[in-house]
Amino acid sequence: MKPEVYKNFSPFFSVNCRGNLLDLSSPKIMGILNLTPDSFSDGGQFNDEKSALLHAEKMINDGAEIIDIGAQSTRPNAQFLSSKEEISRIGKMIFLIKKEFPKTLISLDTFYAEVVDFGFNEGIDLVNDISGGMFDEIMFETVGKTGLPYILMHVNPTYESMHEKLIEEDIILNINRYFSEKIQQLQSFGVKDIILDPGFGFGKSVEQQHQMIDEIEHIGFGKFPLLIGISRKSFIYKPLGKGPLEIQEETQKLHLKMLNKGARIFRVHDVAATKRTLSV
Repeated sequence: MKPEVYKNFSPFFSVNCRGNLLDLSSPKIMGILNLTPDSFSDGGQFNDEKSALLHAEKMINDGAEIIDIGAQSTRPNAQFLSSKEEISRIGKMIFLIKKEFPKTLISLDTFYAEVVDFGFNEGIDLVNDISGGMFDEIMFETVGKTGLPYILMHVNPTYESMHEKLIEEDIILNINRYFSEKIQQLQSFGVKDIILDPGFGFGKSVEQQHQMIDEIEHIGFGKFPLLIGISRKSFIYKPLGKGPLEIQEETQKLHLKMLNKGARIFRVHDVAATKRTLSV
Protein backbone atom coordinates (compact mmCIF):
# COMPACT_ATOMS: atom_id res chain seq x y z
CA MET A 1 0.00 0.00 0.00
CA LYS A 2 1.35 3.40 -0.94
CA PRO A 3 1.47 6.21 1.64
CA GLU A 4 -1.38 8.68 1.69
CA VAL A 5 -0.62 12.10 0.28
CA TYR A 6 -2.29 15.01 2.06
CA LYS A 7 -3.75 17.26 -0.60
CA ASN A 8 -3.51 20.40 1.50
CA PHE A 9 0.06 19.69 2.62
CA SER A 10 2.56 21.91 0.76
CA PRO A 11 5.96 21.69 2.48
CA PHE A 12 8.36 24.61 2.36
CA PHE A 13 11.84 23.69 1.20
CA SER A 14 15.05 25.69 1.22
CA VAL A 15 18.66 24.56 1.04
CA ASN A 16 21.73 26.35 2.36
CA CYS A 17 24.24 26.96 -0.42
CA ARG A 18 27.34 28.37 1.29
CA GLY A 19 25.28 30.74 3.39
CA ASN A 20 22.80 31.64 0.63
CA LEU A 21 19.35 30.10 1.00
CA LEU A 22 17.90 28.63 -2.19
CA ASP A 23 14.15 29.04 -1.77
CA LEU A 24 12.35 26.10 -3.36
CA SER A 25 8.84 27.33 -2.65
CA SER A 26 8.91 28.08 -6.38
CA PRO A 27 10.43 25.59 -8.86
CA LYS A 28 13.98 26.09 -10.09
CA ILE A 29 15.73 25.21 -13.35
CA MET A 30 19.12 23.54 -13.39
CA GLY A 31 20.83 23.94 -16.76
CA ILE A 32 23.12 21.11 -17.91
CA LEU A 33 26.66 22.03 -18.95
CA ASN A 34 28.45 18.93 -20.26
CA LEU A 35 32.21 19.43 -20.57
CA THR A 36 32.40 16.11 -22.38
CA PRO A 37 33.19 14.88 -25.89
CA ASP A 38 30.86 11.88 -25.59
CA SER A 39 27.56 12.86 -23.92
CA PHE A 40 24.60 11.34 -25.75
CA SER A 41 23.01 14.50 -27.19
CA ASP A 42 25.53 17.34 -26.91
CA GLY A 43 28.92 15.71 -26.60
CA GLY A 44 31.79 17.92 -27.76
CA GLN A 45 29.72 21.09 -28.13
CA PHE A 46 30.84 22.81 -24.94
CA ASN A 47 34.16 21.22 -23.98
CA ASP A 48 36.29 24.33 -24.40
CA GLU A 49 36.22 27.40 -22.15
CA LYS A 50 34.76 29.85 -24.68
CA SER A 51 31.86 27.70 -25.90
CA ALA A 52 31.11 26.46 -22.36
CA LEU A 53 31.00 29.99 -20.96
CA LEU A 54 28.76 31.17 -23.80
CA HIS A 55 26.39 28.27 -23.26
CA ALA A 56 26.26 28.92 -19.51
CA GLU A 57 25.43 32.56 -20.25
CA LYS A 58 22.62 31.54 -22.62
CA MET A 59 21.10 29.16 -20.07
CA ILE A 60 21.27 31.80 -17.34
CA ASN A 61 19.63 34.38 -19.61
CA ASP A 62 16.94 31.81 -20.47
CA GLY A 63 16.09 31.28 -16.81
CA ALA A 64 18.49 28.79 -15.21
CA GLU A 65 19.29 29.61 -11.59
CA ILE A 66 21.64 26.64 -11.24
CA ILE A 67 24.30 25.43 -13.69
CA ASP A 68 25.20 21.75 -13.36
CA ILE A 69 28.77 21.14 -14.56
CA GLY A 70 29.77 17.61 -15.49
CA ALA A 71 33.07 16.37 -16.89
CA GLN A 72 32.14 12.69 -17.25
CA SER A 73 29.39 11.26 -19.42
CA THR A 74 27.29 8.60 -17.67
CA ARG A 75 25.46 7.34 -20.74
CA PRO A 76 25.81 3.59 -21.50
CA ASN A 77 29.28 2.67 -22.81
CA ALA A 78 30.70 6.12 -22.16
CA GLN A 79 34.42 6.71 -21.65
CA PHE A 80 35.37 6.26 -17.98
CA LEU A 81 37.47 9.04 -16.45
CA SER A 82 39.56 9.06 -13.30
CA SER A 83 39.11 11.84 -10.74
CA LYS A 84 42.27 13.55 -11.95
CA GLU A 85 41.02 13.45 -15.56
CA GLU A 86 37.73 15.01 -14.44
CA ILE A 87 39.58 17.79 -12.63
CA SER A 88 41.74 18.41 -15.69
CA ARG A 89 38.68 18.58 -17.95
CA ILE A 90 36.86 20.99 -15.62
CA GLY A 91 39.89 23.25 -15.51
CA LYS A 92 38.92 26.84 -14.71
CA MET A 93 35.25 26.59 -15.71
CA ILE A 94 33.82 26.80 -12.19
CA PHE A 95 35.95 29.85 -11.41
CA LEU A 96 35.11 31.52 -14.73
CA ILE A 97 31.35 31.04 -14.38
CA LYS A 98 31.43 32.24 -10.78
CA LYS A 99 33.41 35.30 -11.84
CA GLU A 100 31.02 36.20 -14.69
CA PHE A 101 27.77 35.20 -12.96
CA PRO A 102 28.31 35.46 -9.18
CA LYS A 103 24.60 35.10 -8.36
CA THR A 104 24.24 31.83 -10.26
CA LEU A 105 24.57 28.64 -8.25
CA ILE A 106 26.92 25.94 -9.53
CA SER A 107 26.26 22.26 -9.03
CA LEU A 108 29.10 19.79 -9.68
CA ASP A 109 28.13 16.47 -11.24
CA THR A 110 30.69 13.94 -10.01
CA PHE A 111 30.94 10.69 -8.06
CA TYR A 112 34.48 11.39 -6.81
CA ALA A 113 35.26 12.88 -3.38
CA GLU A 114 38.51 14.32 -4.74
CA VAL A 115 36.59 16.23 -7.41
CA VAL A 116 34.18 17.53 -4.74
CA ASP A 117 37.16 18.88 -2.78
CA PHE A 118 38.49 20.55 -5.93
CA GLY A 119 35.06 21.97 -6.79
CA PHE A 120 34.51 23.28 -3.28
CA ASN A 121 37.77 25.22 -3.45
CA GLU A 122 36.74 26.60 -6.85
CA GLY A 123 33.37 27.79 -5.52
CA ILE A 124 30.65 25.19 -6.20
CA ASP A 125 27.35 25.45 -4.30
CA LEU A 126 25.91 21.92 -4.55
CA VAL A 127 27.13 18.37 -5.11
CA ASN A 128 25.25 16.25 -7.66
CA ASP A 129 26.37 12.63 -7.23
CA ILE A 130 24.71 10.00 -9.43
CA SER A 131 26.24 7.20 -7.36
CA GLY A 132 24.59 7.76 -3.97
CA GLY A 133 28.07 7.61 -2.47
CA MET A 134 28.59 4.03 -3.72
CA PHE A 135 31.41 4.68 -6.23
CA ASP A 136 33.70 6.42 -3.71
CA GLU A 137 33.69 5.29 -0.08
CA ILE A 138 34.60 8.73 1.32
CA MET A 139 32.05 10.74 -0.70
CA PHE A 140 29.53 11.22 2.14
CA GLU A 141 32.28 12.12 4.62
CA THR A 142 33.73 14.65 2.17
CA VAL A 143 30.36 16.29 1.45
CA GLY A 144 29.68 16.49 5.19
CA LYS A 145 32.94 18.37 5.70
CA THR A 146 32.12 20.91 2.97
CA GLY A 147 28.64 21.63 4.35
CA LEU A 148 27.25 21.72 0.82
CA PRO A 149 23.78 20.46 -0.19
CA TYR A 150 23.87 16.95 -1.67
CA ILE A 151 21.74 15.62 -4.51
CA LEU A 152 21.08 11.95 -3.77
CA MET A 153 20.21 9.88 -6.82
CA HIS A 154 18.70 6.39 -6.91
CA VAL A 155 20.97 4.04 -8.86
CA ASN A 156 22.26 0.47 -8.93
CA PRO A 157 25.22 -0.17 -6.62
CA THR A 158 28.15 -0.21 -9.09
CA TYR A 159 29.37 1.80 -12.07
CA GLU A 160 29.24 -1.35 -14.21
CA SER A 161 25.63 -2.14 -13.24
CA MET A 162 24.13 1.36 -13.16
CA HIS A 163 22.26 0.89 -16.45
CA GLU A 164 21.19 -2.74 -15.90
CA LYS A 165 17.48 -3.32 -15.28
CA LEU A 166 17.71 -5.24 -12.01
CA ILE A 167 14.66 -4.04 -10.05
CA GLU A 168 11.76 -6.51 -9.99
CA GLU A 169 9.78 -5.24 -6.98
CA ASP A 170 7.56 -2.15 -7.04
CA ILE A 171 9.84 0.68 -8.18
CA ILE A 172 8.42 3.25 -5.73
CA LEU A 173 8.99 0.95 -2.76
CA ASN A 174 12.51 0.22 -3.97
CA ILE A 175 13.37 3.90 -4.38
CA ASN A 176 11.96 4.87 -0.99
CA ARG A 177 13.82 2.08 0.80
CA TYR A 178 17.06 3.19 -0.87
CA PHE A 179 16.47 6.84 0.02
CA SER A 180 15.65 6.00 3.62
CA GLU A 181 18.93 4.12 4.09
CA LYS A 182 21.07 6.70 2.28
CA ILE A 183 19.53 9.68 4.07
CA GLN A 184 20.41 8.12 7.42
CA GLN A 185 24.00 7.60 6.26
CA LEU A 186 24.30 11.16 4.96
CA GLN A 187 22.93 12.65 8.14
CA SER A 188 25.39 10.59 10.22
CA PHE A 189 28.16 12.43 8.34
CA GLY A 190 26.60 15.81 9.04
CA VAL A 191 24.98 16.42 5.65
CA LYS A 192 22.00 18.65 6.43
CA ASP A 193 20.58 19.66 3.04
CA ILE A 194 19.52 16.71 0.87
CA ILE A 195 17.74 16.81 -2.50
CA LEU A 196 16.31 13.58 -3.94
CA ASP A 197 16.69 12.50 -7.57
CA PRO A 198 14.70 9.33 -8.47
CA GLY A 199 17.23 8.46 -11.16
CA PHE A 200 15.34 8.53 -14.44
CA GLY A 201 17.37 6.81 -17.15
CA PHE A 202 19.40 4.66 -14.76
CA GLY A 203 18.51 0.97 -14.60
CA LYS A 204 14.73 1.26 -14.93
CA SER A 205 12.36 -0.05 -17.58
CA VAL A 206 10.18 2.30 -19.63
CA GLU A 207 7.17 1.12 -17.64
CA GLN A 208 8.89 1.72 -14.31
CA GLN A 209 9.85 5.25 -15.31
CA HIS A 210 6.31 6.12 -16.32
CA GLN A 211 5.12 4.71 -12.98
CA MET A 212 7.66 7.01 -11.30
CA ILE A 213 6.14 9.98 -13.12
CA ASP A 214 2.59 8.94 -12.28
CA GLU A 215 3.42 8.40 -8.60
CA ILE A 216 6.20 10.96 -8.11
CA GLU A 217 4.37 12.49 -5.12
CA HIS A 218 4.95 9.25 -3.18
CA ILE A 219 8.74 9.40 -3.55
CA GLY A 220 10.50 10.76 -0.46
CA PHE A 221 7.22 11.09 1.48
CA GLY A 222 7.19 14.88 0.98
CA LYS A 223 10.08 15.40 3.40
CA PHE A 224 12.78 16.39 0.91
CA PRO A 225 12.75 18.41 -2.33
CA LEU A 226 12.68 16.41 -5.55
CA LEU A 227 14.95 16.98 -8.55
CA ILE A 228 13.71 15.67 -11.90
CA GLY A 229 16.10 14.75 -14.71
CA ILE A 230 14.20 13.44 -17.73
CA SER A 231 15.69 15.77 -20.35
CA ARG A 232 16.43 13.89 -23.60
CA LYS A 233 16.08 10.49 -21.90
CA SER A 234 15.58 7.40 -24.05
CA PHE A 235 12.50 6.14 -22.18
CA ILE A 236 10.68 9.09 -23.78
CA TYR A 237 12.07 9.18 -27.30
CA LYS A 238 12.73 5.50 -28.14
CA PRO A 239 9.10 4.29 -27.79
CA LEU A 240 8.07 7.20 -30.04
CA GLY A 241 10.63 6.34 -32.70
CA LYS A 242 12.24 9.75 -32.27
CA GLY A 243 15.67 11.11 -31.39
CA PRO A 244 16.68 12.90 -28.17
CA LEU A 245 16.36 16.33 -29.80
CA GLU A 246 12.83 15.69 -31.09
CA ILE A 247 10.85 15.31 -27.85
CA GLN A 248 10.64 18.82 -26.44
CA GLU A 249 6.83 18.90 -26.43
CA GLU A 250 6.53 15.47 -24.79
CA THR A 251 9.17 16.36 -22.20
CA GLN A 252 7.46 19.59 -21.20
CA LYS A 253 4.13 17.80 -20.74
CA LEU A 254 5.84 15.42 -18.32
CA HIS A 255 7.57 18.33 -16.58
CA LEU A 256 4.21 20.03 -16.05
CA LYS A 257 2.70 16.83 -14.69
CA MET A 258 5.48 16.45 -12.12
CA LEU A 259 5.47 20.15 -11.29
CA ASN A 260 1.81 19.78 -10.32
CA LYS A 261 2.80 16.81 -8.13
CA GLY A 262 5.41 18.80 -6.20
CA ALA A 263 8.74 18.49 -8.07
CA ARG A 264 11.03 21.42 -7.19
CA ILE A 265 14.13 21.33 -9.43
CA PHE A 266 14.23 20.44 -13.12
CA ARG A 267 17.60 19.44 -14.59
CA VAL A 268 17.37 20.21 -18.30
CA HIS A 269 19.12 20.91 -21.58
CA ASP A 270 16.32 23.13 -22.95
CA VAL A 271 16.11 25.91 -20.38
CA ALA A 272 13.91 28.36 -22.32
CA ALA A 273 11.24 25.72 -23.04
CA THR A 274 11.24 24.57 -19.42
CA LYS A 275 10.98 28.18 -18.22
CA ARG A 276 7.81 28.59 -20.32
CA THR A 277 6.39 25.40 -18.81
CA LEU A 278 7.11 26.41 -15.23
CA SER A 279 5.64 29.86 -15.87
CA VAL A 280 2.27 28.23 -16.57
